[in-house]
Amino acid sequence: MTHLPLLKNELVRPAGDPVLCDLLRFRSFRKTYGQTPLTAKAHALAYLLEYYPASVYGNDRIIGSRRGCFTADYDPAELNRAREICGNYGSLHFGTNSDHFAPGYETFLRDGIRGTRDRIDRSLEIHGDDSDKVEFLTAQRLVLDAFAVFIRRHAEAARKASDGSDDLALAAQALENIAENPPSSFREALNLVWLCHLAFLLQGKYAMALGRIDQYLYPYFRHDMDAGILTAEEAEDLLGCTFIKIGESRYWGGDDVVNICIGGVTPDGSEGINELTYCVLHAVRNCNIPGPNLSARLHEGMPDRFLDECLQVIGTGLGYPALMNDRVNIPALLRHGYSIEDARDYCFVGCIENFIPGKQPAWSDGRFNVPEFLEAVFYRGKTKLDPHYYGIDCGDLGEIRSMDEFMAAFEHQIDFAAAEYVSVFNNDNGRINYRNYAEPFMSLFCDDCIGRGTDINCGGARYPSAHGAGCMGIATVADSLAAIEKVVFEEKHCTLTELRDAMSADFEGYEILRQRLLAAPKYGNDDDFVDKYAVWYVKYLDRVFGKYRTRDNGPFYTAIASNTQSVSAGFITGATPDGRHAKHPLSDAASPTYGMDQNGPTATFLSMAKPDYSLVSCGTVLNQKYTPDMLNDPVKRKALTAAIKVYFAKGGQEVQINCVSRETLRDAMEHPENYGSLVVRVSGFSAYFTKLDRSVQEDILHRTEHDSI
Repeated sequence: MTHLPLLKNELVRPAGDPVLCDLLRFRSFRKTYGQTPLTAKAHALAYLLEYYPASVYGNDRIIGSRRGCFTADYDPAELNRAREICGNYGSLHFGTNSDHFAPGYETFLRDGIRGTRDRIDRSLEIHGDDSDKVEFLTAQRLVLDAFAVFIRRHAEAARKASDGSDDLALAAQALENIAENPPSSFREALNLVWLCHLAFLLQGKYAMALGRIDQYLYPYFRHDMDAGILTAEEAEDLLGCTFIKIGESRYWGGDDVVNICIGGVTPDGSEGINELTYCVLHAVRNCNIPGPNLSARLHEGMPDRFLDECLQVIGTGLGYPALMNDRVNIPALLRHGYSIEDARDYCFVGCIENFIPGKQPAWSDGRFNVPEFLEAVFYRGKTKLDPHYYGIDCGDLGEIRSMDEFMAAFEHQIDFAAAEYVSVFNNDNGRINYRNYAEPFMSLFCDDCIGRGTDINCGGARYPSAHGAGCMGIATVADSLAAIEKVVFEEKHCTLTELRDAMSADFEGYEILRQRLLAAPKYGNDDDFVDKYAVWYVKYLDRVFGKYRTRDNGPFYTAIASNTQSVSAGFITGATPDGRHAKHPLSDAASPTYGMDQNGPTATFLSMAKPDYSLVSCGTVLNQKYTPDMLNDPVKRKALTAAIKVYFAKGGQEVQINCVSRETLRDAMEHPENYGSLVVRVSGFSAYFTKLDRSVQEDILHRTEHDSI
């Protein structure tokens, strides 16, 4: 690996500000005033691609960088006006299907620039009498031709930086070919994918996935390996150079969560793990940076080597790949009408969100704070800390005589909150004229926008949009319900009214009661008394959201995930019946409440597998923490491998692992200057530990740490 360290050393923040994209788009808008937003914005993107300054590092093997966004040579008055005009034309955002998209790279690589242009021209002939379709297809052709110029500019920059014989000359030659033709080698295909991704970044897109890179790049890899022009080590180096490019944003103070999927079955159900799969694993290990956000699909009959190598990479401290279960995720997607071939071809966007690549609009999701709705049952539709929540009055607590009656009140509160959530989301999306926010470039990568002559968000995609409700605090809720059943209704140590008073006081003066609540069964210990409430949680929330549809008649998925927002949501959630203090973090994603899973990882896995996660079509996050030797000692790693296989066989959907010791984390918090390169798994992503907010560091530190199976 001779290239990665040198390239990383060159990643120094450029002089100037990252404002060039706004300036270039503005200069185009000035020439198109009076034209429709679709056409004007297509010209602006074309202008940006054609005039974007290509940057080449001296040790580049894969060409293309965000470095060109920075400029010190601009008129502040022009920039102010540029931002006003660009803002006036507007753009979509995450909540309105702007990014978190997995492009259909397989088709684009097959057709190349020329073949894609031919498809547009054929569609123009078919739809020649429809002015709306003609305008959209013309916009697609415009941005595609500009993208070809974009590639040629990078080829020219590589050639100028080369002495005619070094690796940059080979890179320039590869770019010259793919500026018009389909790629004919692994290097060409990989560089074309990277330049597509870079073009999305220049449009302000975030968390654009690279998808199943070991599948759509494999034919090029296999061809070159068979021809003797590529070795596995060379492929790892090229992949590593690409992954370092993904990490550029972090060197400059930004971020880019790029999910890459490896493994799994193919669309016809056969084995998808191949030599390139392992090259990707080795490349991310060699890069040793927080991204890309690697996800590994596990399935029945996979080679034992695959999971073992995944755990070895996790054991470096990177915390990825996240491990995903085909046995659960494929059925979860089939529920929504996707073909079996497309469901088998799923990948992930953002953190862990299941996605059909190149066949549905960009992803969106939001957070659904279920513990807050539980709290509202006690305060007649209000909460102690969140002035923005205004639920429904479920009646006098003194009139609730049984656990069944309490559950009915809680479900009533959830029903109302979900209806409000869906209405607000659909109202925000339904008022948008999506044609004025058309995505002609993104639509190049979505089946069958070209054939239909229609934007990805206007019916061009094969499938409608899907939205995920990120249902938070499953363990906080399960533990709270179990505590209510045990302490209030079985042991009768207090009434619901007395419990409310204790919660309202944040348990000050009620420590004996709080200890009884804490002593009630807790999720994650293979105890059906509490685990039944997690089973209910998953089933009920699917039932609630399953009856709603998005603006274009797509499904509302559920997710049992919270990102780092279990911390921020906890800050606005008062004390809960499980004994949790006000403002403390909620339980993280699908994980047990930290410190409450006291019977070891096997019991935790057994609890986690009880809910029917085939109902959770978005995905889940189960964070596990192990001592480093659990992944680095072959004997202990074998035991962990066996436990994960059983967990997945029983219906677990996902698991991700941290293996940085608690002692190391504490020292890093006290002496961050010594741990600049320390990477940890946060939630659905990895990050440099010392860059995280202190509250998130504390949350990671307090995760239950296991040293055996």
